[in-house]
Amino acid sequence: MIETHGYATDGPEAKFHPWTFERRDVGPNDILIEIEYAGICHSDIHAARGEWDDLGMVSTYPLVPGHEIVGRVTQVGDSVTKFKVGDVAGIGCFIDSCRECPPCKQGLQQFCVKGAAFTYAGTYMDRVTPTYGGYSDKYVIDENYALKVTAEGDLSGVAPLMCAGITTYSPLRRFGAGPGKKVGIVGLGGLGHMGVKLAVAMGADVTVFSTSPSKEQDAKDLGAHHFVVTKDPANLEPLAGQFDIILDTVSADHDINPYITMLGIRGTLVAIGVPPSPNAVHNFGLIFGNKSIAGSLIGGIPETQEMLDFCAEHGVRSEVEVIRPDYIETAYDRTVKSDVRYRFVIDMKNA
Repeated sequence: MIETHGYATDGPEAKFHPWTFERRDVGPNDILIEIEYAGICHSDIHAARGEWDDLGMVSTYPLVPGHEIVGRVTQVGDSVTKFKVGDVAGIGCFIDSCRECPPCKQGLQQFCVKGAAFTYAGTYMDRVTPTYGGYSDKYVIDENYALKVTAEGDLSGVAPLMCAGITTYSPLRRFGAGPGKKVGIVGLGGLGHMGVKLAVAMGADVTVFSTSPSKEQDAKDLGAHHFVVTKDPANLEPLAGQFDIILDTVSADHDINPYITMLGIRGTLVAIGVPPSPNAVHNFGLIFGNKSIAGSLIGGIPETQEMLDFCAEHGVRSEVEVIRPDYIETAYDRTVKSDVRYRFVIDMKNA
């Protein structure tokens, strides 16, 4: 077994503390990654604080979060062909699946019929051994579930691509973002800012919708072509029927009907944020225009690799604030308050 040093929380009210645990030995198909950076996703906060227990996703403790992971390969198994020692590798939201069901065979491992093994707060496919995440110094993973990273230099902005990047890339690709298409991004946070960068890189005309006028310059700096303050309904009226795709990244309760109105014929509103309360939708808004509401959950291994290659080609990385592990609680509180531009990333190589 491999001794691993990480940072865990022992309950919803507990603080993070150093914790030593064991990873499995490197098997024939495994690689050992020395973690350099681990991004803080809002789902880490929900899990650490037990906020999804009522939804059936019960947190177990001690819990080591982190599914936005990037680092260096320091050991490879005898049968490994995808990686060599010294390569940069990433780990996203899951680290294994059954490999036999239709979704797995289609490269949609996140929808594994038997349930994927998630990077933390779950179990391996044996349904017994708990998984611990990237707030740690190393991870052992089957090469088929690790991602190749071609980026060099400072890797801190690469880590959030493993979740925030693929979460926005997948629906943009699925619904055809590109030249001649108008894309709206609702909310300019960890997800929203990646949506802007990726949609712009794909060649779309991009509009940011935000309740915060102060974010206009940030939106323009990220590449957005237009910015709309949503607090004034008069700002939305001229935009009726204009958009092909709108990504809704907001996790606070809000009315989605104005965004449905802004969709063009056969336009799609894609939900990737998770508000606490269900949305009420006026069906007429969908019927007139053959409009759709869709959801999107991260991506499988092939699409996540495609996203990383796209980001490397176009120079897309997340905007991050790098922190040390002793700042995790403060980072969580600031994330909840939307007080980060735009993703916290933990420096694990100097932890």
